[in-house]
Amino acid sequence: MNEKIQTISPLVDQFSRTISYLRLSVTDRCNLRCMYCMPEEEDNLETLVKSGKFLSHSDLLSYEELLRIVRLAVSLGMNKIRLTGGEPLVRKGLVDFIHNLNKIEGLDQIRLTTNGVLLSEYAKELYTNGVQHINVSLDTLKAEKFKKITGRDRFNDVWNGLMIAKDLGFRIKLNLVAMKGVNDDEFLDFFRLALEYPFQVRFIEFMPVGDKNSWQKTRFIESDTIREMAKSVGTLTPSEKHYGDGPARMFTLTGADGSTGSVGFISPISHHFCDKCNRLRLTSEGRLRACLLRDAETDLKSIIRSGGTDREIVDSIRQTILNKPQGHMLQDELGVEEKAGCSGKMSRIGG
Repeated sequence: MNEKIQTISPLVDQFSRTISYLRLSVTDRCNLRCMYCMPEEEDNLETLVKSGKFLSHSDLLSYEELLRIVRLAVSLGMNKIRLTGGEPLVRKGLVDFIHNLNKIEGLDQIRLTTNGVLLSEYAKELYTNGVQHINVSLDTLKAEKFKKITGRDRFNDVWNGLMIAKDLGFRIKLNLVAMKGVNDDEFLDFFRLALEYPFQVRFIEFMPVGDKNSWQKTRFIESDTIREMAKSVGTLTPSEKHYGDGPARMFTLTGADGSTGSVGFISPISHHFCDKCNRLRLTSEGRLRACLLRDAETDLKSIIRSGGTDREIVDSIRQTILNKPQGHMLQDELGVEEKAGCSGKMSRIGG
């Protein structure tokens, strides 16, 4: 019988960072093929599973196993969960899983990152089951370019989902990966979008992450350059830091007509934010990861499926936090040519 784990004070790593945030990659499967994440064209699902390109269902942690890990993490002081993928909405039973997550005492927030393709179908259920903050990945506002970036003609589905989510009352963050020569001609349109809609628009520096990505130094554009572009649309004023902003540097954008919007910049290469990192990642393979850009992982799935106790799981979570590095391994910042410390599949790690 597993022993009762006593709730304790918040988890702090060896660099005095309080770890309160767990990101769960519930699946490595996705209905898009974005150029910086899973760019290769895929075959049928059976072939993908047999080849190891996608995990089989048995290789994923079950919802029961995920709930056990979350309960233990929350008992240690972690109070925020984000569900990622792959695309989390392609996994069957996700809404029921979220319903059960909400029953965990001490879990304050459940958030979701999605590509938005299935958002119109699931938005109402998500909202009524307690997910009222979503991040939507959207790298372009043009349907033709969306197809080039993602490999699928689904822009209208994403946009319709966004409008439905907005009308339901979701707090929405739009995440776009900034790529020179790909979508930099639309940055001003995204600034204007922030003035027109109640979306927090966040520009993310293009990172060399994963063993399948299209990262090139020539496509990198740093956040400060993008901030300068905003001057032709309005004035950026630094915003007060709020709980839930994460690593983004937030600004209020004020247009010439007095309209305002929220804009953020996530700058892992040009402005490291490792000293403020408060998160762990649980990959879709059941491995606990302390840093997106370091490949060191703790295999919680093996511990669970070999009959491990709650104490063993808790000790593994604690050890992972103690091993959390001070920073990532991107060498010489803008001088990095390929991928650095992260060679796993981004769709399994979770964004």
